Amino acid sequence: MPQFGPYDAILLHDGIFEPPAEVLTHAGGEAMRQHAIAQWGKPRLSMDVNCFALKGPEGVILVDAGTGPAWGEALGHARSALHALGVAPGDVGHILLTHIHGDHALGLFDGEAPYFPQAQILVPEAELAFFTDAAARAATPPARQGGFDIAQALLRAYGPRLRRVVEGPVLPGIAAMPLPGHTPGHTGYLVGDGLLLWGDVMHMATLQAPDPDTGMAYDLDAPTAARSRRAALALAAERGWTVSGGHVPGFGRVEAMGDGYRIAAT
Repeated sequence: MPQFGPYDAILLHDGIFEPPAEVLTHAGGEAMRQHAIAQWGKPRLSMDVNCFALKGPEGVILVDAGTGPAWGEALGHARSALHALGVAPGDVGHILLTHIHGDHALGLFDGEAPYFPQAQILVPEAELAFFTDAAARAATPPARQGGFDIAQALLRAYGPRLRRVVEGPVLPGIAAMPLPGHTPGHTGYLVGDGLLLWGDVMHMATLQAPDPDTGMAYDLDAPTAARSRRAALALAAERGWTVSGGHVPGFGRVEAMGDGYRIAAT
């Protein structure tokens, strides 16, 4: 398994999510959106859903927690992957959330109770502020309001163990990097000096790395998401970081390619 700073990094594959290709968007307008859909060439997308375990001097840390059983049998497999590693829920000391969406946060719950009985949950401050704001909820399309319910469930289940984090060091050898747009407080985590776990900076690397203006209907602020995507790709390419995220297959390195990028598997 790859090591970054003091941490061994383990990808936990939660399953495959297959939304309709129509969820693709493009900053260049409808013609470019249709071009992206045609490039994919299938009626449904196929997106890996991942979370991560970091083993090091702080014990076991998770970055995101998958869906748990909430999204059906095609997902929720991160729990069995942890079990296969010999990690029980009580062994997890910290969980870093990239953002409050179901495929990253619903695995935190056992019904209304916390699934991880000892874990401290680190949540980006801007993310929790948005998803606990009644005015923000009222201004958000109903189909995108799930994060507000999850935020309330987080407060009920983990309240005293929720820790709000901002840009910079959050645990020894781990720093938070705001990457807003997908959600207002969307955040990546730089592990050691060489691994960027970037959450949902992109969902479909084969389409979005070459053309970072390709987005998803799930991005609450598409222009800001595209800027964060370009910034993360450029920085990772410049600094030679390994990258992965909620929907990146495996670990990779970012390489510049014309006006865009490609992610080469490592």
